[in-house]
Amino acid sequence: MEVFLVHPGGPFWATKDAGAWSIPKGEFEPTEDPLAAARREFTEETGFEAEGDFVPLTPLKQKSGKIVHAWAVQMDCDPAHVRSNTFTWKGREFPEVDRAGWFDLETAKTKILPGQQGFLDELVGRLQQ
Repeated sequence: MEVFLVHPGGPFWATKDAGAWSIPKGEFEPTEDPLAAARREFTEETGFEAEGDFVPLTPLKQKSGKIVHAWAVQMDCDPAHVRSNTFTWKGREFPEVDRAGWFDLETAKTKILPGQQGFLDELVGRLQQ
């Protein structure tokens, strides 16, 4: 099994690898459906549309205090074709996501942000049932 992770764009993250990758995610309004927001953010950050049977994972509280909601879905997409929205910092424009990849679970655990490792653990547990 492999999981799809994205690497944040911009100069701060440019040289970081281990512990820097993330699930595609973003913020949503309190009145917005979390799954609809997750699908929108996935498309904004990757250029792909997430389709399939979505399995909700337990939300995780990040170090920053933000709560991240996530779903697992079986699908395929080519990381070489990732197209992300952009942000501006110090007058320069950067992609929100500068690259993406499929990783086996062992590798994904070294790449993903520490605060999101629980999603991988839960996914493994669900697949072993």
